[in-house]
Amino acid sequence: MSSVNGGHQDVDIDLRQVAAAVWARRTRILLAGVAAAVLSFAGASLIKPSYKGESRLLIESRSPDLGGGGGAGGNDPVLDSLNITSQAQLLQSTDLIKRVARDLKLAQLKEFDPASQSMLPDPLVMIGLKQDPMKLDPEDRVIQEFRDKLQVYAVENSRVIAIEFSSHDPKLAADIPNRMADIYLEIQSGAKLDTHSDTAKWLEPEIANLTQKVKEAEDKVAGYRTSNGLFQTTENNSFSTQQLNDISTELARVRGERANAEARAENVRTGLKAGRESDTLSDVVGSQVIQRLKEAEANLQAQINDQSTALMDGHPRLKGLRAQLAGIKLQIGIETKKILSSLENEAEVSRIRERQLMAQLNGLKAESAKTGEEEVGLRALEREAAAQRQLLETYLARYREATSRMEGNSSPADARIVSSAVEPSEPYFPKVIPIVIVSTLATLVVSCLVLIVGELFSGRALRPARLRDENETAELELQPVPVVPVVPVAEPGLPTEVDLPVHKMQAQAGRFTRPVPEPAPLPEEEPLPAVPTPEPDQPVVSDAVDARSEEELAAAAARAEDDHAFSIASVAHYLQRRAVPVALAVSPTGDDGSTATVMLARAVAEHGNTVVLVDMTGSACPTRLMAEDENLPGITDLLCGEAAFGEAIHRDRLSEAHIVPRGAAEAARAMQGADRLSIIIDALIDAYDVVIVECGPAETASLTRLTRHEHAEIILSIPSVNEEDLAELVLEFEEAGYHNLLIMSGGPDLGTPRTGRRAA
Repeated sequence: MSSVNGGHQDVDIDLRQVAAAVWARRTRILLAGVAAAVLSFAGASLIKPSYKGESRLLIESRSPDLGGGGGAGGNDPVLDSLNITSQAQLLQSTDLIKRVARDLKLAQLKEFDPASQSMLPDPLVMIGLKQDPMKLDPEDRVIQEFRDKLQVYAVENSRVIAIEFSSHDPKLAADIPNRMADIYLEIQSGAKLDTHSDTAKWLEPEIANLTQKVKEAEDKVAGYRTSNGLFQTTENNSFSTQQLNDISTELARVRGERANAEARAENVRTGLKAGRESDTLSDVVGSQVIQRLKEAEANLQAQINDQSTALMDGHPRLKGLRAQLAGIKLQIGIETKKILSSLENEAEVSRIRERQLMAQLNGLKAESAKTGEEEVGLRALEREAAAQRQLLETYLARYREATSRMEGNSSPADARIVSSAVEPSEPYFPKVIPIVIVSTLATLVVSCLVLIVGELFSGRALRPARLRDENETAELELQPVPVVPVVPVAEPGLPTEVDLPVHKMQAQAGRFTRPVPEPAPLPEEEPLPAVPTPEPDQPVVSDAVDARSEEELAAAAARAEDDHAFSIASVAHYLQRRAVPVALAVSPTGDDGSTATVMLARAVAEHGNTVVLVDMTGSACPTRLMAEDENLPGITDLLCGEAAFGEAIHRDRLSEAHIVPRGAAEAARAMQGADRLSIIIDALIDAYDVVIVECGPAETASLTRLTRHEHAEIILSIPSVNEEDLAELVLEFEEAGYHNLLIMSGGPDLGTPRTGRRAA
C-alpha cells in the first residue's frame, strides 16, 4: 500500500489493529444489529400479508377422433410452442379480465380500486409526477390493479400454463385463478362451437349448388357417349378397343399356325428331295396309313428273309413276295406326297385367313382412330364430373362433421385444468424471519465495513512497511562478495586469517576463515608497510591478537543476529524460491549429515512442493529413516535394470516426500550402469519440483557424473564441524572446480543450525 503520511513512507494495512478496533467496538456493532432486527421485525409485522394462489392449464388437442386416426399427434398446431405462448397471452386479455372482474364483483373491493376509497390525496398526483387515477374509468382502474397482481407464464419445456394471482384475501387469491381458467375454457369451447356453426351455414348452399352441377356434368357425359357411339365394355375399355384387341389376338394365332404348316411342309419336301426314308420324317411317321404300310412292309421283308433260306432266288414265291414289297414301297411314296400336299394346303389356308384378319384389323384401326378423337372430349367431360363429385363428397363429409359437433359438449376446449388453486394458509409476503435475518446480517456487515474504512482513513490501521523481509533476503540473486584480506600479524607463529566469500544472503550471518601461510619476517630496519583496506569502515589493525578478538566478536554478533539463515528451513526455503531442480547433498560426517538431508527433504515437502530423495549412500541411512523396509527396490535396482521406474519410488513414512531407496542389488554391479544415472535424474526432474541426491561422504571426483545439470546445487550437509575443518572442505571443493557450494550445518540436536554458500 502506498503511503498516506507526510513523509511518503510506504505503509501496510495492520490487520491486527483492524481486528482489535472491530473487537473494541463489538458492543456498538451488536446493538446496531439488534436495533436493525427489531425495526425489521416491526416493519414486516405492520405490512399487510399477501397470499398467492396458482392454477395450471394443460394445452392439448381434445377434438374427438371420429375417423379412428389415432388422435392428435405431436405436429398438431395446438401443441406448437408459439401457440402455447399465444394462449398464455390470451389468458391476460382485457375481455377475459373484465368477465372475471364482473363475475367476482372486484370493483366493490378496496384492494382493486384503492384510489376511489382513499380519504387522503396522493402526494405524487398533487405535484404532477403521477396521473390522477380518478380520471380513468372505474373498470380500467380495476383492470390495471388486476394486471399488477396477475402473473401468467408458460412452464419451461412443457405445454402447461401457470396462472398466479396475489391478494390480501386468501380466498380471493384462490378463486380468481380458478375462475380465469373456467372462463378461458368456456371461451375456447364457445369459439369452437361458433366455428362449427359458421361452417355448417356456409356449407348448406354450397352443397345444393354442387349437387346441381354434378348432375349436369354427368348428363353431358352420357349424352356425348350416346351421340358418338362410345360404348364401353368395361370401366376402362370401349367396344371398338375390345374388338381391336380380339382381332389382334386372332391374327397372332393364325400367323403362328401358318408358320408352323409351312415349316412342316418344307421339312417333308426337303426330306423327299434328299432321298431320306419316310420313317425319318415326323409328319409322315405320324400318319396312320403310313404306319400300316410300314407294318406290311416289315412283314413281307420278314417272309422274304425266311423263304430265301429254303428257296432259290428265282423261285416264284420269292418273286411274288418281292413284287408285293415293291408295291408297298410305292404306296408309301404316294402317301408321303399326299401328306406333303396336305401340309401345303394347310399353310395356304392360314395365309388366306391372315389376309382376311389383316383387312379387318385395318378397318378397326381406322375406326379406333376416329373413336380416340371422340374420346378426348368424353374424358374432359368425365374429369369435370369427377371433380364436381369429389368436391361434393368433401363438403358433405365436413357438413356432417360440423353439424354433429354443434352440441354443447361435443366441442371441448383444447385445454384442461391439471391443478386448481387452493386457498393458501401462509402468506408469501412478507417473510418475517428471513427479512429479520437478512437485515441484521447486512447491518452487522455494513457496520464493520464503516468501522474498517474509518480506521484506514484515520491512519490507525496503517503501519510502516519493512524495508526487507526475510523471504526477500532468501530470494536474492547469488552474487560474489569480494575477498577482504586481514592484515597479517608481525609476530611469527600466530595464525593469520582471511575472510572467505559467502552468499549475499549469508554475508552478515557468518564468517568463514581459512589459515594462510605465515609471512616472512621483515628486516628490522624496514618499517612494516601499510596494507590498504578495501572498505572505509574496516580498520587496519597491527596487533594480531586484537584483530583476532575483533573478528571473533563480529562473527559471534553476526551469528547471534542471523542464525536462522543457516538452518535447514533456510536451505529448504531457498530451494523452493529459486525453483532448484536438482540438489546434490554431500555429508562428509556420515549419517549425521544424511539425517540432516532427510530433514531438508521433509521441510521442502511441508512447503507444498513435490520432492524426492535419492539414497546414494553406502550406509543407507536415508532409507532406514524414510522407507518402510530397507529391502525395497531402489536406485541400485534401477541401475541394474532389475526394477521398473515406478517400483523404485516410495512414500516417506512421516511426510509427503518420496524416496528412492538404496536398493537390494549389489553396489559394484550397479555402478557398471552408472551412465544411466543422469537419465534417471532427468526423469525425476520432469516428475518432481525438487530432486535431492544424498551422496554421503562422497569425494569431489565422484560428483562429476551427477553435476551435468546446469542448475544443480551442491549442499555440504555438516551438522557439527568447526570452522577450520569447514574452511578446508570448502577449499577442497573449490580446488576441484566447485565454486558455488551451499553449506548446511545444524540438526535436531543443535541449537544454532547454520548454512553458507561458497561464491565464485
